[in-house]
Order: sequence, then structure tokens, then C-alpha cells
Amino acid sequence: MKILMAASEAVPFAKTGGLADAVSALSLAIAKLGNEVKVILPRYWRIDRAKLTQLEGEMGVKMGGLEEWCAVYKTVMPGSSKKNPVEVFFIDHEIFFGRDGIYANVFNEDYADNPRRFTFFSRAVFQFCNKTGWYPDVIHAHDWPTALVPVYLKYGLREGAFANTVSVLTIHNLGYQGIYHKDNFHYTGLGWNVFYEGGFEDWGMMNMLKAGIYSAGQLNTVSETYCGESMTQAHGFRLDGPLRYRNADYRGILNGIDSNVWNPAKDKLIPRPYSTGDMGGKAEAKAELQKRFGLTADPGIPVIGMVTRLSEQKGIGELFGPCYGSAFSICRDMNIQFVLIGTGETWCEREISGMSERLPNFRANVGYSEELCHLIEAGSDFFLMPSRYEPCGLNQMYSLVYGTLPIVRRTGGLVDTVQNYDEATGAGTGFMFDDLTPQAIYNTVGWAVWAYYNRPEHIKSMRLRGMKRDFSWDLSAGKYTEMYREARAIQ
Repeated sequence: MKILMAASEAVPFAKTGGLADAVSALSLAIAKLGNEVKVILPRYWRIDRAKLTQLEGEMGVKMGGLEEWCAVYKTVMPGSSKKNPVEVFFIDHEIFFGRDGIYANVFNEDYADNPRRFTFFSRAVFQFCNKTGWYPDVIHAHDWPTALVPVYLKYGLREGAFANTVSVLTIHNLGYQGIYHKDNFHYTGLGWNVFYEGGFEDWGMMNMLKAGIYSAGQLNTVSETYCGESMTQAHGFRLDGPLRYRNADYRGILNGIDSNVWNPAKDKLIPRPYSTGDMGGKAEAKAELQKRFGLTADPGIPVIGMVTRLSEQKGIGELFGPCYGSAFSICRDMNIQFVLIGTGETWCEREISGMSERLPNFRANVGYSEELCHLIEAGSDFFLMPSRYEPCGLNQMYSLVYGTLPIVRRTGGLVDTVQNYDEATGAGTGFMFDDLTPQAIYNTVGWAVWAYYNRPEHIKSMRLRGMKRDFSWDLSAGKYTEMYREARAIQ
């Protein structure tokens, strides 16, 4: 099949979170199965034109009575096979995308013209096909920035060259829907009947993800458990109704991880590679982690690591708020060390910086470093993820294959990837809790630390069990291919 991936980010070109990792890894895995895969992205300011090849001629895109002009560039996705490379195309519109951020400015404020930026990009996807003469069997859209792709295909473009093209929409996170004032709708060029019939209307606002849910041929999200949770009022972010309406066409497919990048046996960002047969490299990573973060060099003290976006979704209010049982209490009461890297909410950045100064066993790095992320995964004994909700989660999978035991809340993809510890038998791959409260986090961390000191043979067997898990994209890619075939069969 010919597959066109339409997304707002993909590594290594543009990234704000796990979406970028998933788009690139999935594209490569689907191409590996023999499909012809292309990826289309906006060309943001940080993507250097000098490293790309420009397609001949400019491209006009009709938008709401206007015509926007742009250029198209291309390159090849790193990691592609020579026999069947994944080509990546970039829509170059300087006014919309020639800025530093992807969705927001340096103050984390959404760009006011986001609805226009990504409406234009969604429409440009089709014009790109017309320009190149390459028409896909499936256009696979990802999250709200490209959710209008299925809408355009359903309302007016599924004819002529696109008569046999179907759409798939993957929801990576329901918490982000692209909700804007309906005054932006006229820019889509669609009739106002589509505003209501196509699912845009949302209490007088324009909801781009909701419209995509109503229009896509097939829908999925990124884990089986989150698929069920998203159809409930508690986790559906007001879209549980539309998702229940599309239930027959909606499924969960667990994300994978890039085993070429996240693999302790060949990771060049850690002091020494290691595997289940030789765990010496993990001990060296722990020593280096303690050194880099200025902690006491002691191999016997358990290290708890976190790599996280400092947002409410990740449970930071319960973990770093002024409550007994919070991270401060954990570090004060337990013989552990705690390292964290992350960025996000200003209050939390200030709190973790202050904790680093007040506590001898807590260290935080506000920002992002790929090298430190790998070092934390390899050098930690436990990895903490107290998520309010987690559509899939990648860090718990990274942790498992690095022999680092996750401490997680029982939600979303964390349920599908982590098996809770059994004190009686030593079975399991991590430690789980249900209630998102400081006390629940405190108690579960305490449980893990107790096992570390009192059941070392269990900790060892759990580590080896986790490292043997296969989280590669191969299985997921097969399920996506099956979904593509179903979408084409019922078009």
C-alpha cells in the first residue's frame, strides 16, 4: 500500500513529545513490511533548508477564498532502508511556520493563529499529492493538528484522484483537541453545514479533533486500556460521546519503541553497554549518574529517576505539592536518591530547583538533554510515573528494557506494559498504585524501596524479566497495516 503520514512533528526534525517518536518509528516499521511510506510535515524555522532538496516550482493552496503560496522540500528519514526509503516532505510557509516554536512561543503561550496554521497544512497535504502526482491509498493523520485531513477527504476531496484514498486518525492524547473560536472556520473553505454536520461545533467553538473523529475512516489510540478509558466521562475530555458513537471503528494499538535508539546493548550515550548476560554496564551507569548529579557515590542506595514534562497530566501537583507524602517527604524519610530532568509549569520548575538546594538526596535538571535521559534510564533502579492519565507512555518501556523498574499509576498504557509486583512469588516487572494522591505515591515508592532492601533476588529477577520484553514496533506495525486494509475494505 501507499501510505502518507501527515503529522505536525517527527524526529529528528521537530519534537515536543512522544508523538514525534511514534510518527517516525511507525513510518519506518510500516515501510519495513513492504509498504511505500511518505511523511509530510511543516517546515519549522529550525529545520535547515540547506539540508533539504527543494521540489521545483511553488505550490498554491486555496484557503477560504484566498490562495496561499508555499514551497515543498524533501529528504529521507534517518534509519530508512536503501531498498525502500521513507521520504519526508516539508511544507514551507514562512508566515505560518517560520518561527521558533511548533505550537507555542517561548512563554508557552499558544500561537493565536494555530487554527489557520494547521488548517492550511491539512489542506496542503492534498495539494502536495496533486503537485507530485503521488496519490496514497491511506492518509494517516495524527492528533488535532492534522485532524482536518479526514474532514477534507470526506467533504469534497474524495473524488477524482482521491476516489480510492481512505483516512485513518490516530489520537495520541485527548487532552489536546485544537479548540478555537468559530470565527476561524471560514478559513477552511468548507460550508457552514459542515461545521455542524461534520462535528466541528463545540459549545459555540470550533473543535478540530472532534471533526476528525466524525470524519475519519478508521480511528485508533495508542493503547488498549486508554481506548476503553477514553470512552468514559472520567477520561474522555468531553469527546467520550463521539468516541462511543464511532466505537465500531475505534481501537487501541500500543505504541512501540525504537530499539535501535533505546537499547542498553548498543546505547552509545551511556558509559558502557550492557545486557541480561552482563549487567556491569548498568552499575557503571549508576555511578556516572550519581557523579553527574552531585549525589553520594554509593551503589547500595536505590536511585529513583524521572524524565517528565512538568504538567498536571504527569501528576506533578500530587508529587511536588505541599502535602505529606510528596517527593519532599519521600526524600526526607527514605534512604534513597532522586534524580529528575524536565521542563514545564513554572511553579514546578521553581519547586524542584528549591528542593535540589534543600535536600542532599534530590537533584533536578530543568531543561532537556537526550544524553541525560539515557543516563537516567540506565543508571536508575526505579523510574517514577505518577500520571493522572497516560495514553501510552514510552518511558516505562524504556525503563523496562534498561532493567529499571517502573513505579506507575494504574492507567492507560501503563496497565498494558507493566505487571505489578507479587511479594509472594517475585513475579512482575514494576510497582503500581490506583489513587492519584501523595500518600499513594509515597506508599508505593516505599513498597519498592522495601523490596530493594529486603527482596534483592526479586528485584534482580524483575529486572531481567523486563529487559526481555519486546516493545519493538514490528507487532504494532502489523496491527496498523491490518487497520489500513479494513479502512480500504469498507470505504
